[in-house]
Amino acid sequence: MKPLASLLALSLTLGSGSLMSLANTANWPAWRGPLYNGVAPEANPPVEWSETKNVKWKVSIPGRGTSTPVIWNDLVFILTAIPDGAEAPAPASPAGGDAGRGGRGRSEQPTQPQKFTVLAYDRATGKIAWQHTPRTQVPHEGHHKDHGFASASPVTDGKVLIASFGSFGLYAYDLKGKLLWEKDLGDMRTRNSFGEGSSPALHGNTVVVLWDHEGEDFIVALDTRDGKELWRQKRDEPTGWSTPLIVEHNGQPQVVVNGTNKARGYDLATGKLLWEAGGQTVNAIPTPVSSGDKVVIMSGFRGAALQVIKLGGSGDLTGTDSIVWSHNKSTPYVPSPLLYGNNLYFFGGNNALLSIFDATTGKAGIEAERLNGLTGVYASPLGASERVYLVGRDGGTLVIKNADKLEVLATNKLDDGFDASPAAVGKELFLRGREHLYCLAESGK
Repeated sequence: MKPLASLLALSLTLGSGSLMSLANTANWPAWRGPLYNGVAPEANPPVEWSETKNVKWKVSIPGRGTSTPVIWNDLVFILTAIPDGAEAPAPASPAGGDAGRGGRGRSEQPTQPQKFTVLAYDRATGKIAWQHTPRTQVPHEGHHKDHGFASASPVTDGKVLIASFGSFGLYAYDLKGKLLWEKDLGDMRTRNSFGEGSSPALHGNTVVVLWDHEGEDFIVALDTRDGKELWRQKRDEPTGWSTPLIVEHNGQPQVVVNGTNKARGYDLATGKLLWEAGGQTVNAIPTPVSSGDKVVIMSGFRGAALQVIKLGGSGDLTGTDSIVWSHNKSTPYVPSPLLYGNNLYFFGGNNALLSIFDATTGKAGIEAERLNGLTGVYASPLGASERVYLVGRDGGTLVIKNADKLEVLATNKLDDGFDASPAAVGKELFLRGREHLYCLAESGK
């Protein structure tokens, strides 16, 4: 049994908006963790490491992908796309593809089949427990040079693992690797052929998938037990890469989705649009986080936008009192924010510029402070054991104290580069690099 004080502290961390049970907080079941805010409330990972210190295991990853590791008990799951067979001529760029504004030279076109693969690693040893390749094909379009065809993270509730390869299928497995069902939602045509990246969101027996691209957009809910479609709502958005957030307000679960045109909230049971609010930038990527009866939504490409929206309103909330506070400087492009207690952490653009704000008042502790030891950031921050882990693209990681000011506890460096977000369970930290998967833990602990 947990001590009462620990349970009370955990309930405050969970907040009224969380839908995860206490039993799930010991795992990392989704790309932003058990609380959907980047916090691992029961983890105590190491503070210091290197290639020769506190590496429990390190394994090579076949293929390419930037999906965050998902951990449940003794298994670690990642997705990857493995080139297979001889190269074929690259397909012509589709309308709205690489020739689109701002995309020239940054999209790689597919030239060979890809094996879309789910990998399950033994958490204790790093050995592959099982793997499954549900589809092999030449993709119909390319992707941004900084990521591949496996950018979405899987999600699990301990009974079913949902793996999304976007245009290349949605798949449900039991945790022993048996394929339960699959769903083909069609082909996306992404802006500038930059590729796909939205992860599925899971609550109860419902999984939600976002489908924003250069064609007909929608958000769809499926039954996790058989893949049956529960509802589908049309959307009006350009290509998007944000992952939905499922929160609860007044006993009603709702799906909060970031978007270039509007951030929106949908009823989880029916798909009904509950509210919407304009004000985000183009290419809205960061996933929202929740704080009690509020959600925090931000974006940072060709502009900067941060909005704290109070739940409970209906219709168009743009410019109303439902916008509790906002900020329009140095918000993230790719990384999502971390909400640790009342401290809101976020990067500026894709740069090592860190801001820490009071989530309630909007007061800045630090604003766009440059971090020594990091060069470029795609990974989202992680919080554990009153520490914050900030992972850079060049292999560096800063560990700082959870506070409203910058207090660096350690600066660590590994040989690999990191674009995927970190995950923490127990006394272990999991880092998915471009070539390797690391499990970091204090030696002998």
